[in-house]
Amino acid sequence: MKTVNHDFEEHPHPLADVEANSSAPEIEQPKQNNWKQPLAWLILAGAGATIISLRLLHHPQTLPPALQPSAQTTANQTSANFALDKNPNFITAVVHQVGPAVVRIDSTRTIKNPNAGIFNDPLIQQFFGDELPKVPSQEIERGIGSGFIIDSHGEILTNAHVVNGADTVTVTLKDGRTFKGKVMGSDPVTDVAVVRIPANNLPTVILGNSDQLQPGAWAIAIGNPLGLDNTVTHGIISATGRSSSQVGMPNERVNYIQTDAPINPGNSGGPLLNASGEVIGINTAIIQNSQGLGFAIPINTAKKIASQLIATGKVNHPYLGIQMLTLTPEVKEQLNSDPNSPITVEESQGVLIIKVARNSPANTGGLRAGDVIIKANNQAITNAEELQQAVENTPAGNNLQLQVLRHGQTLNLNIQTKLLPANAK
Repeated sequence: MKTVNHDFEEHPHPLADVEANSSAPEIEQPKQNNWKQPLAWLILAGAGATIISLRLLHHPQTLPPALQPSAQTTANQTSANFALDKNPNFITAVVHQVGPAVVRIDSTRTIKNPNAGIFNDPLIQQFFGDELPKVPSQEIERGIGSGFIIDSHGEILTNAHVVNGADTVTVTLKDGRTFKGKVMGSDPVTDVAVVRIPANNLPTVILGNSDQLQPGAWAIAIGNPLGLDNTVTHGIISATGRSSSQVGMPNERVNYIQTDAPINPGNSGGPLLNASGEVIGINTAIIQNSQGLGFAIPINTAKKIASQLIATGKVNHPYLGIQMLTLTPEVKEQLNSDPNSPITVEESQGVLIIKVARNSPANTGGLRAGDVIIKANNQAITNAEELQQAVENTPAGNNLQLQVLRHGQTLNLNIQTKLLPANAK
């Protein structure tokens, strides 16, 4: 489970990371400034702190039935909220229906022992001599997460951070059977991954329609918090459409479901369900030191990503190469009143470009730090999330039409998007 140590002040929103090597685009560094930039730390915590390997494997050409368009179901949230009146034990019915398809995912990975280097220091060796303990240079890190079966032949949906960099992945079913899992693909940009196990005739979940969710609808979570298999919690949908920057994960591209159903470390990758037992999201994050602030990836987003992972083993995300900030009157006043700010702003609404990466599509297309984007493909842009979605909807190699305000003048630019570098994901 990802835990976010959250500061709710406005902060620059990077549209896409860039590669760290010399061939990657480099971010232009602005002049020193002291205007507030709160920190949003993303932590992999507790039993869900798993960093597991990506392995691209042979896959069938056909998609699991649950991911085929004809299999999409509609979650009737209006009637679902009356489930308690119709059946006081509706949660029990959901657990009985879905529980067998929820799995535990154990992983191991070999990491460098951070303490090994201390004892290699000549001064320490000279002081302690033969009394120094024998410290191995490597150690094994273990993690626990959750997942759910979407195809009777062994395809399992989970979080990317549950299967990211592991040497081994072991999947345990509710009936006690265990299988060695293989990562079919992993997408850190949306935190979605697909694992496959060599089994048939497996129980499966039914995937719902997260686009029709409404606040107040029932929400049921099943997973393995702290290694306690098949634990069930429930609550409601608190909100929908929480942006990645609002949640504190600005490098991801997801509009999250917010729920007060208790979610704990180890729940990562498990299903969030409606009152009909349909999966509406993948549990993925909580806000640190808070109660009732859990977040899930909408299942419609997860289905789209999973289809690409199963078909090709990867997901291609377009990018511009800018760092941006939703522009408000408050932000404008803060920037303009700070004598050390590298940017002055005349407009009070739109998306302000803070930085432009060298050798990026934005740089090639003529965007500059200080520009304010007000339209993308003729649609008004009022916040960073809307611009991010416009970029995501523009396949790499296609032109994104932007209307930009620069020093009081309106410019129309065509920016050709490119694939987000793999090392930036």
